[in-house]
Amino acid sequence: MAQHPRAASVPAGTPTKITQGSKSPGGIGESTLRPDGTLKVTGEFAYSSDMWHEDMLWGHTLRSTVAHAEITSIDIGEALATPGVYAVLTYDDLPAETKNYGLEIQDTPVLAHGKVRHHGEPVALVAADHPETARRAAAKIRIAYTDLPVITDEASATAPDAVLVHEGRTDHHIGHVPHPNIVHRQPVVRGDADAAAARADVIVTGDYVFGMQDQAFLGPESGLAVPSEDGGVELYVATQWLHSDLRQIAPVLGLPEDKVRMTLSGVGGAFGGREDLSMQIHACLLALRTGKPVKMVYNRFESFFGHVHRHPAKLHYEHGATKDGKLTHMKCRIVLDGGAYASASPAVVGNASSLAVGPYAVEDVDIEAIALYSNNPPCGAMRGFGAVQACFAYEAQMDKLAAALDMDPVELRQLNAMEQGTLLPTGQRVDSPAPVAELLRRVKARPLPPEQQWLSADAEGSSVDVRALPGGLSNTTHGEGVVRGVGYAVGLKNVGFSEGFDDYSTARVRMEVINGEPVATVHTAMAEVGQGGVTVHAQIARTELGVSQVTIHPADTQVGSAGSTSASRQTYVTGGAVKNSCEAVRERVLEIGRRRLGTYHPAWATAELLLEGGKVVTDGGEVLASIADVLQDEAVDIEQEWRHRPTEAFDLRTGQGNGHVQYSFAAHRAVVEVDTELGLVKVIELACAQDVGKALNPLSVQGQIQGGTTQGLGVAVMEEILVDPKTAKVRNPSFTDYLIPTILDTPTIPVDVLELADDHAPYGLRGIGEAPTLSSTPAVLAAIRNATGLELNKTPVRPEHITGT
Repeated sequence: MAQHPRAASVPAGTPTKITQGSKSPGGIGESTLRPDGTLKVTGEFAYSSDMWHEDMLWGHTLRSTVAHAEITSIDIGEALATPGVYAVLTYDDLPAETKNYGLEIQDTPVLAHGKVRHHGEPVALVAADHPETARRAAAKIRIAYTDLPVITDEASATAPDAVLVHEGRTDHHIGHVPHPNIVHRQPVVRGDADAAAARADVIVTGDYVFGMQDQAFLGPESGLAVPSEDGGVELYVATQWLHSDLRQIAPVLGLPEDKVRMTLSGVGGAFGGREDLSMQIHACLLALRTGKPVKMVYNRFESFFGHVHRHPAKLHYEHGATKDGKLTHMKCRIVLDGGAYASASPAVVGNASSLAVGPYAVEDVDIEAIALYSNNPPCGAMRGFGAVQACFAYEAQMDKLAAALDMDPVELRQLNAMEQGTLLPTGQRVDSPAPVAELLRRVKARPLPPEQQWLSADAEGSSVDVRALPGGLSNTTHGEGVVRGVGYAVGLKNVGFSEGFDDYSTARVRMEVINGEPVATVHTAMAEVGQGGVTVHAQIARTELGVSQVTIHPADTQVGSAGSTSASRQTYVTGGAVKNSCEAVRERVLEIGRRRLGTYHPAWATAELLLEGGKVVTDGGEVLASIADVLQDEAVDIEQEWRHRPTEAFDLRTGQGNGHVQYSFAAHRAVVEVDTELGLVKVIELACAQDVGKALNPLSVQGQIQGGTTQGLGVAVMEEILVDPKTAKVRNPSFTDYLIPTILDTPTIPVDVLELADDHAPYGLRGIGEAPTLSSTPAVLAAIRNATGLELNKTPVRPEHITGT
């Protein structure tokens, strides 16, 4: 019989020091292969868009063609009469009193009612027996709009006569913002920045613009909703947080949560873009209305409207320093455009403000960050979450300050680098390693790549490989006008959910004997979005339970929440939960052994016992019994919650508070070659040094760092969603016009990994996924500035910014 205590909870911050060693093959510290890796590279992996159900229908969403307008009428008659159409739904067909959803603020309508607030907002749904039938029927729906004034920037949002994007706000932020079109405001004030400025020998200021970036995951939004016999629904979907989806979906359907059963399907990337709902509620509504399974898959055009993006930002910074380079003060104002709905904007504001100073020790600061409501596309979570925009600005400032002081830019950073024990502007003390100066030393000390790598010599003389030049295969130059530049940057990112959020995860671990071998099964609701969590969970189980056979149960809502696969938190928090539950299972196995076999050897009562190689052994290596002999036909099944140390909300006036649980650091050196005549850029190398605490899977760690670096490269030189400033309509919703780095754009990315343990974290690990996305962007910009002498205060850098044309 299985022993299965349900979701016991351990005190927050319970120590997670390793107790089992790492002797089991495939345990932590090894580069074990991903179970889904081969399937993905061979094209055999089943993504959510591949799902199929007998007799299923296809769902389609009709979206608004304007950004801000009143809906005066909707005529669905012709669409409903189309052969093959089973249902057409509008706002009036929603079954429950709850008709809005949202991560924190429930301000997003399931279907537009009365007005639309952004280009591409969902207005109606169609279910039909073929996807093309559904699309054609949706095109027959007639909607009459009356245009409203469009809010597109801070000036139009906060003007005295500004149209309110959301009238009658009642959320808890409204009492703390100076205008209803501001979602949230967070100041951080420490010391006296004005007085400190008077002591500065040099002051530099700068205005910076960060473009709207898309997560650009390759797997489009998709899912399959299947009505169940009990009146509920089963939803198979690609998402980042099953239980958050469930909390938002069930009230809109008018169902209790236990009647909405969710299972994770194959996820083709996320990067924050799947934290918010997309097609989940829509598919469920159509399935429940028709009584048939309904599949929805966005095409690429619709995907650009179906998820949030990275907040574009305008940032004003001021830094002061003494003549020897010590920072005296920092002031900044950060304006983030959250678009039509709140999404994660409040939390992004908290990150942007609390991390705005970067990885530097500055005693006197005056920081303000706000997020706007506008009629631009909604913006929310994306890798780096508010810290990316700030890092771009403060690192440009450090280069500007170094130039004004005639100092080496790396030496200036090292002189002011924070370290363990540094007091942050929020009043929180850094209580784990913060090797900022060392990371900078490492990237600077790395040998530079050879000059003019496009040249090669042969018997007939020298030849040019245009692939190594700016412009690549377009053959725009053979080296004429090409100038090399080198730039550096370092960033500061928090790990995990912050500001007092109850950040926990749940893991169920089962140990049993199958065919004479002990087998562990790990069941969590963690969304595997490509980060490799399923690999690490198996490694943890092998390490803690001493078994070679580990099964990872599909993620679903039949186990407690694992939180979101975001904020670089899953290995820390869900990994911590798996480790904690494994420890509980191990202790239960040893209890069973003592009960059954304790009389056969005194070591059962006196020695420290471990599980290794499928056996119970003493710490001296003596084998007492096999796990199979201990368990026999008994199974141990334990589900427990695990929490990291608690955080606290930032003070709404001063920004003081222990808001974050952990910090991560990465530094980059970019080497670029720029065709100064045509404005074309080739990034030759983008070296990174990062402290990861403990590399549980070194190969996966390297992949995460290189992936984050590449995403930062993209926003530096090519990625931006373009929105018409007059109409707020998206201009480039396709991968034809929204460019992302390909293999030809991606440079060599050498990685230098430090492992300085954080004693508060499981195995001493540190969240790694986001930090490299911060500093790669400003490093590339710094290198282009170094090559051209231009200021370049906007991302992405386009050819016309370099040529001035």
